[in-house]
Amino acid sequence: MKKIALGNSDLQVGEISLGCMRMSELSTKDAAHVIENAMEAGVDLFDHADIYGKGKSEEVFADAIGMNDDMRERMKIQTKCGIRKGFFDFSKEHILESVEASLRRLKTDYVDSLLLHRPDTLMEPEEVAEAFATLKESGKVRYFGVSNQNPMQMELLRKYLNDDLIVNQMQLSLVHTPMIDSGFNVNMQNDSAVVRDSSVLEYCRLNDITIQAWSPFQHGMIEGPFIGNDAFPKVNAKLQELAEEKGVTDSAIAIAWILRHPANIQPVVGSMNPKRLNDIAKASDIELTRQEWYELYRAAGNDLP
Repeated sequence: MKKIALGNSDLQVGEISLGCMRMSELSTKDAAHVIENAMEAGVDLFDHADIYGKGKSEEVFADAIGMNDDMRERMKIQTKCGIRKGFFDFSKEHILESVEASLRRLKTDYVDSLLLHRPDTLMEPEEVAEAFATLKESGKVRYFGVSNQNPMQMELLRKYLNDDLIVNQMQLSLVHTPMIDSGFNVNMQNDSAVVRDSSVLEYCRLNDITIQAWSPFQHGMIEGPFIGNDAFPKVNAKLQELAEEKGVTDSAIAIAWILRHPANIQPVVGSMNPKRLNDIAKASDIELTRQEWYELYRAAGNDLP
């Protein structure tokens, strides 16, 4: 699998990562198979969050691999914090407590990257900066990022940080493309012209922040997959056509579409099915043409001006 750098850091990772939200549902044995298979396929960044399975996903992950120094050096581990029951919390106290709890569950001394999970409008950036500095100085977190934030939210935070943000995790799939749509419809009066995210795609490219695409097979927010869904006949027909032509699955083509973008976007794939993940990983070897990329974009229901 091809490698990319996360932001301007020295973290070199496979261009597809594995989201571990559903790992809490697996047995230790099955989780071990998922992780070992992923690493054999070149997937070496594992994305966690303190809320996944109420912490159980991190526990199952650590138990499955029999966490030790050798195994830890072979992978990159990312986790997220800031979502609590009924509210968001970027307080220094919560960030530090959350990281300590994640490290205990993951049975490791450090995580490679920590992301703030959802924007907290009550955030005091000086307090976040203090928490990040404490975690960096103690060696418990190597790099920092955010999730679901727009450029001005990141600018506010960056004003106080000593370290660069290297990641912004955002929802992106073939049928969820608002960060792309507005760039095609500048100064127009249609719905696609509405800038919903303050041009986050261009901002992240300008500032060397890697966008990680979550839910790359989903439509809506968590409404389900669009692949194989009769509600999306045109895009599925095009995916199948290209999949047969290139000898891969339709899911691999959907990921290859994301990888084709020059922003070096990293999809976060949440499949706990080893065979499906192997099929998806083949997307790293697929280079869609410009014409194929646009054909898929239009088949997903998007009109070009």
